[in-house]
Amino acid sequence: MTSRSNRPGRRPAGERGAVAVEFALVVPLVLLMLFSIISVSRAFQVQATLSGAAREAARAMAIQNDVGAARSAAVFAASTSDIPLTAGQVAVSPSTCTNAAPTTNITVTITYQFQPAGNFAGGVAFPITSKAVLRCGG
Repeated sequence: MTSRSNRPGRRPAGERGAVAVEFALVVPLVLLMLFSIISVSRAFQVQATLSGAAREAARAMAIQNDVGAARSAAVFAASTSDIPLTAGQVAVSPSTCTNAAPTTNITVTITYQFQPAGNFAGGVAFPITSKAVLRCGG
């Protein structure tokens, strides 16, 4: 016959709160890792969106030969993913393709200050830069 203290699934009286203490120690670390993964994933998503926005701006500049239209295309493409991009963050060079050599390339560079979500990042923002190159005239 087995005694009460040797039953499977029962803990001795001295270890009763050990699970709660272990849980309290581990959960904050797991949550920190989870939110860090989410934040890094968001940074990659912003980078991909800015890359597409730069590509759209270069295409607009190559076809329409208008810097304003290129900047508007970039701002619109970024707004589809809720990225608050402004025309001032979009650099286009050269400013015109008129009378340009057939091998002239348009370069669109977008620089965006990414702010990770949550207070655990300490308010640190870092720049994400995306660049697209396309030939004048498409």
